[in-house]
Amino acid sequence: MKSRLKLVGLLAAPALITAAVPAAYAASAPHAPRAALAGDVLAGLGRSATRTGDVAATKRISVAISLTPRGGNALDTFVASVSDPHSAAYGHYLSKSRFAARFGRTGAEVDRLTRYLRAQGLTVGTVHSGNLLVDASGTAAQLERTFGTRLSTWKDSASGRSFYANDSAPTLPTDVASLVSDVAGLNNRVLLHHQAVPRTVSPHNGPGGGYTPAQLKGGYNVSGTYTGSGQRIALLEFDGFQQSNITKYDTNYSLGSPAPTVKKVDGGSGSLGDGQVEVELDIEVLHAIAPKANVTVFEGPNSDAGEVDTYQAIVDSGIPTTSISWGASESDRTTSNINAVDAVFKAGAAQGLGFYAASGDDGSDDAGNGGTSVDYPASDPYVTGVGGTKLTVTSANAWSNEVAWSGGGGGRSSVFKIPSWQTAVQKSAGGGYRQVPDVSAHANPSPGVSVYSQGSWFSVGGTSAAAPEWAAFAALYNQQAAAAGKAGLGFANPALYAASGTGFHDITSGSNGAYSAATGWDFTTGWGSYNAATLAGKLLG
Repeated sequence: MKSRLKLVGLLAAPALITAAVPAAYAASAPHAPRAALAGDVLAGLGRSATRTGDVAATKRISVAISLTPRGGNALDTFVASVSDPHSAAYGHYLSKSRFAARFGRTGAEVDRLTRYLRAQGLTVGTVHSGNLLVDASGTAAQLERTFGTRLSTWKDSASGRSFYANDSAPTLPTDVASLVSDVAGLNNRVLLHHQAVPRTVSPHNGPGGGYTPAQLKGGYNVSGTYTGSGQRIALLEFDGFQQSNITKYDTNYSLGSPAPTVKKVDGGSGSLGDGQVEVELDIEVLHAIAPKANVTVFEGPNSDAGEVDTYQAIVDSGIPTTSISWGASESDRTTSNINAVDAVFKAGAAQGLGFYAASGDDGSDDAGNGGTSVDYPASDPYVTGVGGTKLTVTSANAWSNEVAWSGGGGGRSSVFKIPSWQTAVQKSAGGGYRQVPDVSAHANPSPGVSVYSQGSWFSVGGTSAAAPEWAAFAALYNQQAAAAGKAGLGFANPALYAASGTGFHDITSGSNGAYSAATGWDFTTGWGSYNAATLAGKLLG
């Protein structure tokens, strides 16, 4: 099966255009000619922000430089085959070393890039596994010289927030530019937001309100036989947590879960902020449904470079399942930034890794501009986008009813063409573009999920709860697959769509604004939520 994925206006290789270096930096550029990385600059800066000056020459900035995989579309084709349950190659994932040998840049090519960076005075950091991402850092003046652009300070007209950004697309010597698809870190305008709906306290069965582990597992038919034992789950986070809160939750419900491990990327996120409840929600939902799984929290800085590096660290770890509850509207990102993150997801898919991302809590208007838009990375074709529902369970903790949650993100991507595995449910409103979400789970905040955070019990909702609910299922499935001698789920979407609704609670009522739930796949809940026993049986064949 040939992959049909491509970014609008951007081919698999970076769009390079011959460019003159800005006059202020031409004298210091040691190579000519140079080429620009199209799409690697914020659009419409002058309309949405006011320039306030130059970035201080001595300010140190870290960047993450993405390289294009070898072989053109060969990686897309491989992922399509290895993820297709009807293919003989299904489940035959690549090891890290085999991925690097087949799709990574050669050592000589990486050396070409790093020699250039060092010649401009930059400090080269990690060359990540796969030879497709290189970290570097330097002063603003050194970065301006290296990438042939000016770094300016700006003030956002709407929020008043100050940020810095490159004034023009970065340029590189043509022999280096031919290898590079993105330079993340030249702007810090967009901060990713978490998808946890503000905490509420409301009467329900759990302390402080919200569903208990027994209600979540019962509602989604999770058997007590499967606990996630021997499985690993990663969390992408841009804030920290306190283990004492996790311990309180686990002890209250007698879960006996192993304490999560923390992996700080690029120094971590810094001090605890308002995202703490997000991190603790994610951990506690995983513990609720897959209590014996080992959870690793990858904590990175909330920046373009930090995001790419944190995703890459997860791929480097080889952890098979990742839950993601942080994102931003597609329109808030540069095309090259999306391309860089997408490349990491694609590499993960080739190596048997699955990513589950919250679809957002603003309904069909993720950008908040009165139109229709979707959240990234839930819209990435190598990610399972998870929408929101309102679950009702019986007094015996069995599934009773489920409707679409009004805040659940969903709609059509403005960036990615529809992937081949989704064409069977293509809607006219999709216009030939990627459709979101793929699946859904409980996210309604009243009642939400019972969590213990910052020293108190709360009920928390949002698709931030739904994403780990699905990641937990993937871990439970992988436990069953391992026992049966079969491959793990990996990138799940082709298999989930091939199931054609079997093993799902089909949600046919409710709306997220522009779209309404309907029979089969829809823009509010995708295929719906899971019946764990039935869906696992279908996927295991």
